[in-house]
Amino acid sequence: MIVALAGAVLVVLGLFSGAVLVVAPLGLAPFTPGLALWILFPLFCTLGYALIVIGAHTAHVRMLSLVLSWLLVLLALAAAAGLVLSSADILRSPGGTVPLWYVLAIGGVLGLTTAGAALRARGWGET
Repeated sequence: MIVALAGAVLVVLGLFSGAVLVVAPLGLAPFTPGLALWILFPLFCTLGYALIVIGAHTAHVRMLSLVLSWLLVLLALAAAAGLVLSSADILRSPGGTVPLWYVLAIGGVLGLTTAGAALRARGWGET
C-alpha cells in the first residue's frame, strides 16, 4: 500500500512538472521552469507508474493505468493547444515553444503507452 502511495505522489509531482512546462512558456503562470522539471516530468511519471503497478492490487492496475493515461494525454493536448495558439499569435510565448514540444512528445508517448498497458490488462490488442 505504501509503495502505491509513494508512486501516486511521484505521478502527481511528475504531472505538476509537466503542467509547469506547459503554462510557463505561454505566460499563464509566473513560473520559471528549470532543468530539473525537464528531467523530473518523465522520470517521476514513469517511476511513479511503476511503483503504483507494483503496489496496487491487480484489479486496480487497469483503472489506475487509464487514469494516468488520460491525464498524460490531456497534458499533451494542452501543449498542442498552446502550440497552436502561440503559432496563431493569440498567446505570446516569450520563452519559446520548446517546452511545449517536449511535453507534447513525452506526454503523448507516455500517455499512449499507459493506455496500451491498460487495454492489454483487459485483454484487448492480443492476437
